[in-house]
Amino acid sequence: MESTSIEKLQTLIENNYKIEKIHPLIFGSDAEINIVNLTLVSDDGKKESIRAYGEESHQLREYIRKNDLFHSLGG
Repeated sequence: MESTSIEKLQTLIENNYKIEKIHPLIFGSDAEINIVNLTLVSDDGKKESIRAYGEESHQLREYIRKNDLFHSLGG
């Protein structure tokens, strides 16, 4: 079974990855956004990407907001 974007994000955060980029920006209108791309980076410079579509993109954005995971991005 494939893990959800939120599960992937949780695993990467647990492994000391930080969100480097969110596209489109977190504050965009949920009604207009059907895809979210995240780029995460580890302390040693390794990068990972997460892409979520449709309803999962809305859930991922809400998870990021609720858990204050974008504060370092100036969000």
